[in-house]
Amino acid sequence: MSREPLATVELDGFLRLNRASLSEFQAALRLLAVLPSIQCSSTHDSDSAVGALYVVASDQGTVICLAVKQELIITGWDSPVPLWLRVLAGQVRIGERCGVRDVHREACRTAPGSLALRLAAGTRLVMAVPAAPPMVPVGQTSRSVSGSTICCLIDRFLLQARFFRDSEQAHAGTRELISRLVELETTGEVFAELASPVLDRRVKRAIDRIRSQPDWQFDLPELASHAGASERNLYYLMKRETGVTPYRFYQRCRLVRVRRRLVDCQCEEPHISHYAADAGFSHLGRFAALYREHFGELPSETIQWRRSLLDRAASKQAG
Repeated sequence: MSREPLATVELDGFLRLNRASLSEFQAALRLLAVLPSIQCSSTHDSDSAVGALYVVASDQGTVICLAVKQELIITGWDSPVPLWLRVLAGQVRIGERCGVRDVHREACRTAPGSLALRLAAGTRLVMAVPAAPPMVPVGQTSRSVSGSTICCLIDRFLLQARFFRDSEQAHAGTRELISRLVELETTGEVFAELASPVLDRRVKRAIDRIRSQPDWQFDLPELASHAGASERNLYYLMKRETGVTPYRFYQRCRLVRVRRRLVDCQCEEPHISHYAADAGFSHLGRFAALYREHFGELPSETIQWRRSLLDRAASKQAG
């Protein structure tokens, strides 16, 4: 079977901030990490856009992806829990009590306590943040987990995240990732089949076609021909390797495009129905139900989260 390595992707369905200012980044990280001590700074103009932030949460912890266009410095991360970091692109300089280290396109664990991060321009960083400190048995120290193992676990999660059917599955996937990272640290158990994930080339061609052509109208025969498979075989391959059908993935991509516009929306009266219609959703009620099923919130709540963050950042600056 012809296969190729998976290209690492961000959590595109979980965008929270896009073209965010420095003050927004700081307000968001303080809120998500529950750490008012966090400070964000940059060597660039503080009014220019720093980048984007993606978030998916569970009762066990949160996964955050930072995609920065300019250098970002984060200090005051005084956390009682360790962090597992996966650098997808660029470079991160990590400052801890034990010293300073640079991480390039790899993964590592940081210790609880005071932490400083310097993200170079163009860096994409995934952070797995547990809700509580790992419970290490009495008389035992935390196990050392290799960076390659952390990479594999996070990369598998990122692959799954592209195809989460709904918010419930997203929460379950996040819970599983955090639980496995914690279990590795507390038991030292090495899980089987931790090779980097791959997709069948035919599935990847179909996915790339759907993602790269926003105006394309779903046509299974055409998609199968482009992928180099029969309709039945493409349906089977997509379902087996991603857990979703070709149409379900097509529908999800349309919802993600609307979410990006809602996150970016700065107008007083957002035209949710207009954004939905542009993505091919003709029935606003049905669109709202699908949106809530996928993202765990209504379209209006997506807009309100960004606005409340802007208000929070503005009040901090005024204070």
